[in-house]
Order: sequence, then structure tokens, then C-alpha cells
Amino acid sequence: MPFRRTSLYRVAIATSAVLALGGCTGSDDETPSKSAAGTGPSVIAPGKPGEAAQTLSAEDAAKHRAEDDSPNTADRDYARMMIEHHVQALEMTELAAKHAESTRVKGLADRITAAQRPEIDTMKAWLKKHGGAGKSESHDHEPMPGMATEAQLKKLRAAQGKAFDGLFLKLMITHHDGAVTMATDVKAQGNNLQIEEMADDVIAQQTAEISRMREMS
Repeated sequence: MPFRRTSLYRVAIATSAVLALGGCTGSDDETPSKSAAGTGPSVIAPGKPGEAAQTLSAEDAAKHRAEDDSPNTADRDYARMMIEHHVQALEMTELAAKHAESTRVKGLADRITAAQRPEIDTMKAWLKKHGGAGKSESHDHEPMPGMATEAQLKKLRAAQGKAFDGLFLKLMITHHDGAVTMATDVKAQGNNLQIEEMADDVIAQQTAEISRMREMS
């Protein structure tokens, strides 16, 4: 899911850092004017659809996102696609009760279910609030990172005992890796603070679970 635009905040900070480093290489006699010191570097901020771009100071650019966290396409696509991603994870965890042999695998599956089911409800509510309950606005036909294929799911449904445990862990590690990729991408591309917070939760929770599953494999 290639979200690739960068938030204004990050652009502002990066620009400030580059100019600050550049200032260190000048001679001792070079003293910035009072006016220049007060204004700081400027940043070009893309306007909303139909509006011209704006030139913002570094300070204004840093404040911009906090003042206006209106959802963009990346935010809405993330919520829609992560719901689908979570639904597949729950389909996999539901099999564990009857197919898994390891109590640790069963416990892990229960924890994944307990974490992701409420997240689905939260994302659905977010989409309803922000008018994004329809189809994805982009990347409709691109596979999401980490999603199991139908053939892999069929094999998982047929597996029992230790064979199920091993395949479940393998598929779920890949699935979690994909979710972390999606969450990382939307943090760079999205604009909405609630989506960023949800992405942070996904990264923290699923990164920890990846480590646990690798130990169990």
C-alpha cells in the first residue's frame, strides 16, 4: 500500500535542520539579520483541492497539522484496508480453538482476537464519522501487505495439531509484518491524528506479537 506523500510537519522539521546545519559552516563574521532570524525557513504547503499552494514559515508549518487534521485519502484507505486485513486475521484465529495443539498458540490467537475485534469497530466508527464508508479511493486492485492467499487459508483450514501450529505462526507473522508496513506508511502519508494514534497502536501491539511468535516458531 504505497502511501508516499510526506506530512508538512516532517518537511518543516527537516528543512529547519538542514538550514541550521548550513548556518554552522559560515564564517564567524556572518551574523543573520534580525528579520531573517525571526522568520526562519519557508515551506510550500499544498492547498486543498481547487486552492493554490501556500508558503508557510517553519513555525506555521509545524502548527498546521495540529490545527487541521482533516482526513485525507491515505487516512481513509488505511481504515478501509486495515479493517479487511483484521478480518482475515480473525478468520485465522478462529481456527485455532479446534485445530491448534499448542496452548500457547491458542492463547496467542485469543489475544489477537481480543485486540483486533475492537479495532475493527473503532475504524468502522471512524469511517462513518468521516464519510468514508464506501470503496477505497485508490489502490483498489493492489494486494495488501501480508495477506494470506486463498490457497494458504485452505491449507490452514485443513491442518491439525503441530502442523497447524507451525503454519499458523508462519502466516500470522507475515500478516503482522504487513500490518506494521501499512501502519508505518499511513503515519508518513496520513493527516488525521486519530488514524496516526491507531497506527501507533498497531505497530506497538503487532511488533511485540511478531517477536513472541518468532520465539514460538
